[in-house]
Amino acid sequence: MRRFLAVIYGLVVYFFFLATFVYAIFFVAGIVVPKAIDTGRVLPAWQAALIDGLLLSVFAIQHSVMARQGFKRVWTRIIPWRIERSTYVLAATLALALVMWQWRAIPNQIWDVRGTILGSALGVLFWVGWAILLTSTFLINHFELFGLKQVWSRVQSQPLERPSLKTPALYKLVRHPLYLGFVIAFWSAPVMTAGHLLFSLATTGYILVGIFFEERDLVQAFGDRYLEYRRQVPMLIPIGRRAAEKRSAKTFVR
Repeated sequence: MRRFLAVIYGLVVYFFFLATFVYAIFFVAGIVVPKAIDTGRVLPAWQAALIDGLLLSVFAIQHSVMARQGFKRVWTRIIPWRIERSTYVLAATLALALVMWQWRAIPNQIWDVRGTILGSALGVLFWVGWAILLTSTFLINHFELFGLKQVWSRVQSQPLERPSLKTPALYKLVRHPLYLGFVIAFWSAPVMTAGHLLFSLATTGYILVGIFFEERDLVQAFGDRYLEYRRQVPMLIPIGRRAAEKRSAKTFVR
């Protein structure tokens, strides 16, 4: 019964995440959904910015704290480690849903390039960013990333394999293609408002901070193998392996 409940829990969390994630895509795009990043109740800009900043802080803190290995060691004393990932996904999804539910629009336009070649290119890049993100999850292990593999292995009474360093396809171009997808999608806006700009700046800043902590954990987990990977492959911008090696070498010498 516990195994069955774990699978049901993992599936419910996954489909809740999936629905929220799809809504988030349209929320940022400003289409289809009833409330988007530039619609809804409008407050004075400073009030809206304060509320939005607090919402994004909740999201960032939840991600940063629950993703750390030290927290996981303590957390798995309370909940079974097989559902730890699903619980993390649930908390992250609730935080994302809160951001979209309580988001306050700041509709002042920064740029509007609709109807131009640049606007069309940004419109295409928006969907390219989401495609890169989704592809990246499957290149590593989509179902493990969102907790389904863990709960299913409980049903089959199979031990989970020790995580290994995988660098397929896009991961040979940049170390964090998943985050690159987010950055491309968030900044590819034919219409950029002050609210959207705040969202893009804050999420990009969080991504850079998150990468710092994530790579620290990866170095602890994989040691010299990850250090070598980091020396050879750029972080987010595919500037070329040779250029990245030269840059890393200079940094190492300093």
